[in-house]
Amino acid sequence: MGKIVVAMYLTLDGVMESPSWTMPYWDDSLARFQGEAQADAEALLLGRVTFEQFAAAWPHMKEEGADFMNGSVKHVPTTTLRTPAWNGVYLRHNVMAEIRRLREKKRLLVYGSGQLVRGLFREGLVDEYREMVFPLVLGSGKRLFDSQGKPFTFRQVSSRLTEKGVLLNIYRA
Repeated sequence: MGKIVVAMYLTLDGVMESPSWTMPYWDDSLARFQGEAQADAEALLLGRVTFEQFAAAWPHMKEEGADFMNGSVKHVPTTTLRTPAWNGVYLRHNVMAEIRRLREKKRLLVYGSGQLVRGLFREGLVDEYREMVFPLVLGSGKRLFDSQGKPFTFRQVSSRLTEKGVLLNIYRA
């Protein structure tokens, strides 16, 4: 049985965009939290923009997590990408139905990909939400949650705080 796990970096005011602001807060606790999610994943599910950003950066990185990021198959909903790259498998038709089929077979991990994640929440396809809340307010930027039209109910299964003040929450459907 598969599942979809979303791992999201957020500021206190809900901004998820361009998370270079996470770097001063990175520590072993945060790395372990990310490692746990990666250890349970069989593949990645990424939005096209996130996929392209990651594909430009990760192949050149040597840090912790690089082997997972570079070696994993990435399932990517797209109508614009044509040439397969960076272990990408493109989902082109009836994307949510394709994702449902993948979810039945694979444990998928989603990073970033705000538009995709909002769609997954709307469709009830998120099984676990791993939220990393950083102790800063940016005041502007893309937010993960907007008016969704219906509430999403999860139960919190764990919460811990890193030494640098990042709140690590896990919620399950």
